Amino acid sequence: MSTLASPLAGPTAAPLAERLRPRTLSEVIGQTQLLGPGKLLRTAFESGHLHSMILWGPPGVGKTTLARLMAAAFDARFIAISAVLGGVKDIREAVEQAQQARSGGERTIVFVDEVHRFNKAQQDAFLPHVESGLFIFIGATTENPSFEVNAALLSRATVHVLQPLSDDELRVVMERGRALLDLPPLSEAASQRLIGYADGDARRLLNALESVDDSVANAALDSQALKVIGESTLERDVIEESTLERALGEQLRRYDKGGEQFYDTISALHKAVRGSDPDAALYWFVRMIDGGVDPRYVARRMVRMASEDIGLADPRALRVALDASETFERLGSPEGELALAQAIVYLAVAAKSNAVYRAFNAVRSFVKQDGTRAVPMHLRNAPTQMMKDLGYAQGYRYAHDEEGAFAAGERYGPEGVELPRFYQPRPRGLELRIAERLEEIRRLNETTNKKG
Repeated sequence: MSTLASPLAGPTAAPLAERLRPRTLSEVIGQTQLLGPGKLLRTAFESGHLHSMILWGPPGVGKTTLARLMAAAFDARFIAISAVLGGVKDIREAVEQAQQARSGGERTIVFVDEVHRFNKAQQDAFLPHVESGLFIFIGATTENPSFEVNAALLSRATVHVLQPLSDDELRVVMERGRALLDLPPLSEAASQRLIGYADGDARRLLNALESVDDSVANAALDSQALKVIGESTLERDVIEESTLERALGEQLRRYDKGGEQFYDTISALHKAVRGSDPDAALYWFVRMIDGGVDPRYVARRMVRMASEDIGLADPRALRVALDASETFERLGSPEGELALAQAIVYLAVAAKSNAVYRAFNAVRSFVKQDGTRAVPMHLRNAPTQMMKDLGYAQGYRYAHDEEGAFAAGERYGPEGVELPRFYQPRPRGLELRIAERLEEIRRLNETTNKKG
């Protein structure tokens, strides 16, 4: 859903995104998975039966707009709270206003923007009032509600996932905004550039378009940048890419976050880490950040690199990658990006081994081809007397009771098959020691088996 409405929707002094905010459901663009015929939210609007909900989606897709439309459609009092700026006092005031509204026969919607910013106690403060029906609760969040919203509150609300706007939907938003600003048309290259810059975010697109409008006005429609001769011999003004670059400067990235360049660059970063080149790894990391890639995506890929390419050669690498990811979540951008850079350098210089990665894939292939084998009786758990009588756990040797905490000769695989040595440690880093330990274990097993 875009922040899109009729050209006269709001005061001219307001930001363009606010002036184009939908005032009716028919003005909404996008989110057809929620608002299409027969879909849950469309049915709620049409039936008049509203429910508490969490609206989860990236910025600029219409979470606030949708909440406001609900209040208007149901003739309900709309109380907005920002979890970034608000606190318990705001919650208490919202409850008082809802009680006043109910005494007058009026329904209330309490909208909490960035609800994940509220702590557990603040989120819990809504529970009794949601349960009593004092108000309808609508929370908006850009973060996964499973991790950021209390389970108790989450169980009382339906989660609706909002999607980024498609390029075609953003183009409609752009044209409506351009018409309201009375801007000249954008060339196809400029349109694609601006839509790519918006990256599914209608508000970001409209804010950028407003900056272009200011730039065009200040430059008095610089003829060198804007004049183009059309097919009809008539001269018309067209906004080219150069105008976007002047208006948006460093904000406008020459980066395709959804196309081939995106995947090529993350591939280059991964290969530079695997190849132990910290300089190249840092270069590709900065290229991605400079291009507007969400640093969280890079952090997730770093965790994968730590497991796939380093593994047990340096088990600390996984913790370093996770710590960097957590640090970024705490500090945000740009401060947290340094922690990611530090982790990337560590991963690049760490000892490398893909032994676990290869072993894991080998076992998956083996299991898929081999089928299901029963768990040997001595390895089964025996929580009841009946299971003990049937022989469950009989003959199992508790390793901690054996010399060196190792039950030499004990078998832990399925019966009737000799498992291959899937895990083959590499002669690097900690895996040197692991290989020595495995050889000792195998020697003890062989000695015990020879003795019967």
